[in-house]
Amino acid sequence: MTSPEIAESGLSAPTLLAGGFCFGEGPRWFEGLLWFSDMFGEAVHTVDLSGSTTTLALPGHAPSGLGFRPDGSLLITSVERRQVLRYDGDAVTVIADLRDMVPANLGDMVVDDAGRAYIGSQQRENGVIVRLDTDGTATVVADGLDFPNGMAITEDRATLIVAESTGRRLTAFTIDGDGGLGDRRAFAEGLDGPPDGIAVDAEGGVWTAMTLAHQFERVVDGGAVTDRIDIGDRMAIACALGGPERRMLFLVSATDAYPERLIGTKGSRVDTTIVDVPGAGLP
Repeated sequence: MTSPEIAESGLSAPTLLAGGFCFGEGPRWFEGLLWFSDMFGEAVHTVDLSGSTTTLALPGHAPSGLGFRPDGSLLITSVERRQVLRYDGDAVTVIADLRDMVPANLGDMVVDDAGRAYIGSQQRENGVIVRLDTDGTATVVADGLDFPNGMAITEDRATLIVAESTGRRLTAFTIDGDGGLGDRRAFAEGLDGPPDGIAVDAEGGVWTAMTLAHQFERVVDGGAVTDRIDIGDRMAIACALGGPERRMLFLVSATDAYPERLIGTKGSRVDTTIVDVPGAGLP
């Protein structure tokens, strides 16, 4: 496999932080650790900046989206069971079963400051976003999406951005005072590849994993690409901004874009590089 490198960018070449996972997804920086799902490894891992890892085993679940509530508890989407799990540092419990209200498997998720989780159901056409409130109420807040994937909320908490993978676009919604989504609009269209996991920065740029294009790109409103990281023959899966001053960009990649093909393998990895603009917003 070729190593990640910088293309059309002044960033330093990424360096390996951790590897040996089946299919990493949903990276989140929280309390000095990068947390990420290992979808068909049936686990959630953490890694610190020295590369030391821990593992939360989730037998029988294929985890994907992660998000932290204000009380520090971790929410986890269980892809095929279409459930939302909660880990309180001691036990894992099922807090929502969405099988009767979503058209396809669950995927990525972002949790807001009030603890409400926005969860994508990844149908290639007519996918939906479900909002799960802290009292357990679940509501479809957006529909007609083409494989909703990575999600993030801007620094002012006014906008939710979602990657539509099969649509090859980033779509923005205004978040109203009750957590509803409205004023749907294009943030970026005609992207170089299907976007997957995303992260927003303090200048409103969105770092996006362009899966089949083998790149991570920083895209601004309107679609211009300002930075590009080429990862050779690997697949760009997801990214997160964290570390010191939130200027460390974590790059999750795999050897195939289709996780089902990777069951039993250990080729997924996390690389890092330092960016000029720090992360902002949620996650």
